[in-house]
Order: sequence, then structure tokens, then C-alpha cells
Amino acid sequence: MGDFDLVLKGTVVLPDRIVEAGHVAVRDGTIAFIGQGAMPAARERHDLGKALILPGAIDAQVHSLSQKNQEDFVWSTRSAAAGGVTTIVDMPYDEGDLVCSGDAVRRKIAHAGAQARIDFALYGTIDPEEGPGRIGEMVEAGVAAFKFSTFGTDPKRFPRIAPNLLADCFRAIAPTGLAAGVHNEDDETVRAAMAAVRASGITDWRAHALSRPPLAELLATTQIYETGAETGCPAHVVHCSLSRGYALAAAYRASGHAATIECCIHYLVLDEENDVRRLGGKAKINPPIRPRAEVEALWRHVADGNVTLVSTDHVSWSEDRKTDPDMLKNASGVPGLEVMLPLFVKGALERGIPLTRAAELMAKNPARHFRIDHRKGALEIGKDADIAVLTPEPFTYDAAASGHNVVGWSPYTGIELPWRVAGTWLRGQQVFDGRQVMADPGIGRFVRPPAVIAAEWRA
Repeated sequence: MGDFDLVLKGTVVLPDRIVEAGHVAVRDGTIAFIGQGAMPAARERHDLGKALILPGAIDAQVHSLSQKNQEDFVWSTRSAAAGGVTTIVDMPYDEGDLVCSGDAVRRKIAHAGAQARIDFALYGTIDPEEGPGRIGEMVEAGVAAFKFSTFGTDPKRFPRIAPNLLADCFRAIAPTGLAAGVHNEDDETVRAAMAAVRASGITDWRAHALSRPPLAELLATTQIYETGAETGCPAHVVHCSLSRGYALAAAYRASGHAATIECCIHYLVLDEENDVRRLGGKAKINPPIRPRAEVEALWRHVADGNVTLVSTDHVSWSEDRKTDPDMLKNASGVPGLEVMLPLFVKGALERGIPLTRAAELMAKNPARHFRIDHRKGALEIGKDADIAVLTPEPFTYDAAASGHNVVGWSPYTGIELPWRVAGTWLRGQQVFDGRQVMADPGIGRFVRPPAVIAAEWRA
């Protein structure tokens, strides 16, 4: 049991239990032992006292390349390391290069691999003019899931996938066992609401939620799950802002369907009447931030086990893209990688929700969802030693002062957090020491589902 490279002692947080005075031992980059009590011998040992020791988070939804010459993987993965995130799953809607072919996947792997400071997996998508014909080659190239949208933000970079085409894509994906994730806003409903808002003359913070009403989200959510039920493809709603959406997902699962659902951290923290009013365009996100009553309802779904994943939907738009006084003219999305884990811990503790949910919703479940749980997602013997340590050091978050973000703004700036990320380890190597990101670009590796998935698809 000896000859360990690293041992960390503290409060070990697992998906099913919390181990007080526990320790995690690492050998050759993988978890070698989980124990309790006195630390075993190792080349490097740290008694962290009351610190929380969690599996490194897997952020299921990151947009590193949405704005050219802006963030890129060199910055997104830096923010991730500083936030206790050890794997990101990057979205396919890259400005100038939609990831919709095997060649596009391979180009992105090479591009990200030269920059990444932590590990990364990739989504693929389709060009609606081509249809699902390239799904197989993207599976071969190693994508971990597919992403589509029922709303068209841009006809080329972020296109709407019409119902019949969406069903064809689901049918093509179903044999692989990979999930089809879908942006859940009904195109026709949103466009009618946007026209009504413009006709009303409302341009301030109220305009965004009015232009994307709850019904738009719920209609799309039902379409997504019905398409999964019809085709046998695992159907995933990539972000849900409404309590009713989680009830729908639970109902489909109760009927035997593979229906998963994701809650972004902003829906658990920000509300419309306070934060959107205060922040304007810097809180513009699709679907919109909802009233505080919905925020608290979502936490109840977290407590009840109705949420599959928690993610950020991280995107670091330059400030000029988020400060137009006409709310609808701002880009949609916010950065969040650096604080997802501390924000969730704060919210869970305030509501009496066990911290085992953090290990479940931001590590175990994402790893299983993206079929990378053979290496990722848990403090289990044989898996990658991806570890996040949080210490009880209250601080006020300031994105501009942290130094780990390409932009100096965040909707979370000013929030008081009771726990700070004090260290991050990737495959047993420390990549963040609580103040500085220690990982050089290129240390991160591409993570993909086992090759057997591609083989099963060919069969």
C-alpha cells in the first residue's frame, strides 16, 4: 500500500458519502487508495485540515471559441484550473469553423491540444444543409456527444435544426449510445415574442425574458424528449431554467426513456428581478435568467435528485458585446468556469443540501453522460487523479482581480463565497496552488469515449 506519489488528507467528498479525516493517495497519475485516519507514507503529503477534497469538476458546457481572437483554450482552461475544473466539454459552435465533420473534430483536437492546461472532450454537430451524414465520422474522431438547437441564432454558426432533421440525427446517433444534447427554445415562439417586445418599445433589462417566455422553453423540451422516445436516442436538454422542465425530464425517465437534463450555475445563483435589473446585458443568457422563485425551485430539484448535471455554459464575450443599452442587442452568455464549484458549494450549504451532490452533479454524472467514466469523474482506484481542494476561506469574488480570466467582468463579481479553491490536481500533477495556475499550455489531453463505441456504431 506504500510508495505513493501524493497523499491529501481532509474531508473527502464522494457521490455517496463524506469521509471525515479521510485521505486520497495517488500513484502514477491515478487514484491508488482512499482511506481514513493516519496518512500513509508518500513522496508528498499534505494534511489539509478541514478542507474539502472533491473529484475535479467536469464542466459539461464550455464555449472556448465563440468569439475569434478572444478567449481560446489557453484562457478557458486557465480559468478552469483555477476553479477546480479538470475537464471541460467544449461546444461545437466555433466562430469560423462549425465542428460538423471528422476533419473539423481533428482540427479542433490539434488546436486545443497545443493550448489546454486541463483535459478536454468535444461535442460535434451538423450543418443542416448536409444532414446527419457525417455523424459517423465524428464518432470515429472521438466526440463525446452531439449538440443541436431548436432555435436558430445564426444560420451557419448556430443553426436551427428543424424537427424532421432533428429526428434523423437522433436516429443516426442512437446506435452509438452517445447523447444528443439540444438547446431548448422553440424558434417560432421566440421569434413571435421578440417581435412583440420590439413593437412595445421595451429595450431595457426586461426585454430579454419577455422575448423568450417560459412556454418557448417547455415546448422545445417536450419536443426533444419525444424525439428521443421515438428514436431510442438518449435525449439531453443542455440547460433548463424552469422547474417544470425538470419535472418533465423526471416523467420521461419514469416512463423508461433516457431523458437527462442540465442546470447551469447561473440559474442557481442569479435572478431576474435583482441581478438582471442590475447587470443588464451582462446577465443576458439563453434561456433567460428567471425570477427568484424559480431559482429556489431549481435547488429543490437538485435536492430531490432531478438534475443530471450542473455546468457553466461558459463564454467570455468581450465587454463591448455585453454592454449595449438595448438588451436584445447584447451577446448571450457569461463566463463562470472559475467559480462554478465554489458557487455550488455555497448554495448547497445554505440550503442544507449534502455536498455529495457536488461530486455527483459536477463529476460522476458528467463523466458517465459523456462516456468518459472509464478514466474520469470519481475519486476511485484506477481513475485519473483529478482533484479539487476547497478551504474555508471566505472571500469576495472579483473577476478583474483574479488574473485567471481573459475578460475582467463576471456576473458573479461581488458575491461573497465561504469556500475558496485552494488547489487543483490533474492526473496527480498540481495545476493550481490557490493563487497561481501552474500548468503550462499543452499539458491538457483530449479525452474521448472508448473506441468500442465507434466499433459498435460501425457494426
